[in-house]
Amino acid sequence: MNKKSYFFSLLVASILGGIVAIKLNQYLQPKQEIESIQQRQNIQLASFLKDSTIKVPKGLNFIVAANAVKSSVVHIKTTYGGRGKYSSSDPLEDMFRQFHGDDNYRRRRRSRQSSGSGVIITDNGYIATNYHVIENAGQIDVILNDKRSYEAKLIGKDPTTDLALLKIDEKNLPFVKYGNSDQTKIGEWVLAVGNPFDLTSTVTAGIISAKGRNINILSGQYAIESFIQTDAAVNPGNSGGALVNLQGDLVGINTAIATRTGSYSGYSFAIPVNIVKKVLDDLMQYGQTQRALLGISIQNVDADFAKDKDLSVVSGVYIATLTNSGAAKNAGLKIGDVITKIDGQNVTNMADLQSLIATRRPGDKVKVTYARGKRILSTIATLRNRQGNFDITKSPKKEKNKRILGAVFEELSVSEKEKLGIENGVKVRDVGNGKLKESGIRKGFVITYFGEEAVNSSADIARMIKKRKRVIAIEGVYDNGEKAYYAIGW
Repeated sequence: MNKKSYFFSLLVASILGGIVAIKLNQYLQPKQEIESIQQRQNIQLASFLKDSTIKVPKGLNFIVAANAVKSSVVHIKTTYGGRGKYSSSDPLEDMFRQFHGDDNYRRRRRSRQSSGSGVIITDNGYIATNYHVIENAGQIDVILNDKRSYEAKLIGKDPTTDLALLKIDEKNLPFVKYGNSDQTKIGEWVLAVGNPFDLTSTVTAGIISAKGRNINILSGQYAIESFIQTDAAVNPGNSGGALVNLQGDLVGINTAIATRTGSYSGYSFAIPVNIVKKVLDDLMQYGQTQRALLGISIQNVDADFAKDKDLSVVSGVYIATLTNSGAAKNAGLKIGDVITKIDGQNVTNMADLQSLIATRRPGDKVKVTYARGKRILSTIATLRNRQGNFDITKSPKKEKNKRILGAVFEELSVSEKEKLGIENGVKVRDVGNGKLKESGIRKGFVITYFGEEAVNSSADIARMIKKRKRVIAIEGVYDNGEKAYYAIGW
């Protein structure tokens, strides 16, 4: 073999050896677990973007952001059964209800539909929207910008932040990349993308008018309101849609408008994306929100309050009470302290504090800066959950993989039983082809008696089926309190 042939053979062998080594390393390397939506976004972005960053043309220009986002904002249509929860938000329905009477009108209605918007946040079909868009829906349909339609699965919901996570069975979808709402500035241009009045893929522009707004639209002890306020035009149907910056990054989920007419009057409000990130990751991973708490009740501080309490600061959050063994008390905070910063970020009001703590989980440590008298101090607090410990909790398994008579069931909470005025029952979580669907039972129906036996679980129903008779009577109630009776036979 001459020298040239020898070196050529050596080169080929080296290349082949390198390829084999790379492939072997890939095979032996454990697959990376995707722990958050943002991780999946970062991995998949290269498939959808030619450049690593989006370049915004010089001067004021909305074209790049609009084109980047509109294909990723979806139209959500929800269907409510004829016996579903009545909503008085539609003045036309109010008129018919008054004319026919409530009971007659309910019998006349076969179904009711509503609509809103959603934002695709992963290539494999996860979609962010508002809780109020899908609340009590019997069926959720998602229509993409290219008119493809899917029935969506509800992965999880969090009424305290008005967020919900949906999933459709599709791949290689365009999605909106997460931005950072903490870095947004008052006066910054933003776009609102959604489906107002069923006008799909509508884009409006405005500026961020304020941050950390609390407008008292969410109820409950743990409700969090720290909205981004904008003057981008938002109308009914925009709820759940995207608020993006000029790079096309998601900075918020459009949620509400301030109006006396029901239509846009100059102010709209969006949930900051940093809260959205955390809540949706919780819903995806655990099935429920992991709420972290300082263990305090609080009041806003202003000049008048500071004068009345003889405080050394005129803004921040005043600690009115402390929970025994709570994170704040264990960190050395006292009643009368004024929290001014969390992890170095300014806290000027309750909305600021709620927003910053809402992005943490139980067990996380935060640096709390506070005023005590004329001194500015700091401490480290380890956040706790509602039960006062550091545990991460998951939604209980609800026999979601086991179908009986074509249906999936879930157990009721104590509060659900109290609301319906019943002592026992099991909810029909999903209805597929089978005896229950044939009898007319719909999703959401609570079975209280199966035959002559009171039931509390799917196991009770399975046991009754084994000793079935020719016909079994089923008694129960829908979530609006309306009782219903069905029969199945073999």
